[in-house]
Amino acid sequence: MRIIFVGTVNFSLQLLQTAIDERFDIVGVVTSSDKSINADYSELKPICDLHHLPTIAVTDINSSQSLNWVRAKSPDLIFCFGWSRLIKAELLQIPRYGVVGYHPSALPRNRGRHPVIWTLILGLRETASSFFIMDEGVDSGDIISQKWVKVTANDDALSLYDRLVKTAKIQLIDLHKEFQSGSIKLEPQRHDESNIWRKRTMDDGKIDWRMSAKSIYNLVRGLTYPYVGAHFCYEQEVYKVWRARKVKCCNYEHLEPGKVLEYTNSGAFIVKCGVDSIELLEVRPTLHVRVGDYL
Repeated sequence: MRIIFVGTVNFSLQLLQTAIDERFDIVGVVTSSDKSINADYSELKPICDLHHLPTIAVTDINSSQSLNWVRAKSPDLIFCFGWSRLIKAELLQIPRYGVVGYHPSALPRNRGRHPVIWTLILGLRETASSFFIMDEGVDSGDIISQKWVKVTANDDALSLYDRLVKTAKIQLIDLHKEFQSGSIKLEPQRHDESNIWRKRTMDDGKIDWRMSAKSIYNLVRGLTYPYVGAHFCYEQEVYKVWRARKVKCCNYEHLEPGKVLEYTNSGAFIVKCGVDSIELLEVRPTLHVRVGDYL
């Protein structure tokens, strides 16, 4: 089965490595050299060069050049993982078995942008690793594999990302076998149960100390590595918070949000929130404040 692989992020790289290890018949790889679109961008060309895989870097995957390159490879199947740009019907119709997409959410719920980030920011307790046959909609095609993934209170973007990758690798191997044997099962999505998450903005990552400690904690863990980090401004400088911990208020209920309450033995400091307090465990650049200061 002749396969073209499309992707440009860390998730793409890891699943491409799995496909190589499992000796999938990869006849070409489509990627991008534009690092500005994805915070978790990964270069695929080095691994392709190492394994002598034909590669093309495109800015428009729907261009005549891209379409002609794909057609020339005569793919039976396209795997498209970690590609945030629109794929149009002309490309979707090239491979015999269609284009397989991936979305780390419990489709049909939570289609759209930044699913790992929104899952954590919203404090969801579970998500899913979902493969589907792509159509012209937003993550709306028939599901071919879906596995539930628990989200713990201690998860952050990196740990949840890693768990989703591990789950997806197992699914990918099984899906390849099912395509080869002709046993793939399609499950149409219930579109009346769907919602689409919007694109995140910089303002979505800004900490407002009037938020509850729980909400700030979820914001920090959702935007930590490999993403851009939650931030706040102090004396006209932007600071990123990469790790934080919720702290119950003890005799601080009468104090205003944003006040620095105390330093801990580790050098971290605790800030009053709208509800409870938050310990800022990793802030960059290093912030020098005193107890009693307001952020």
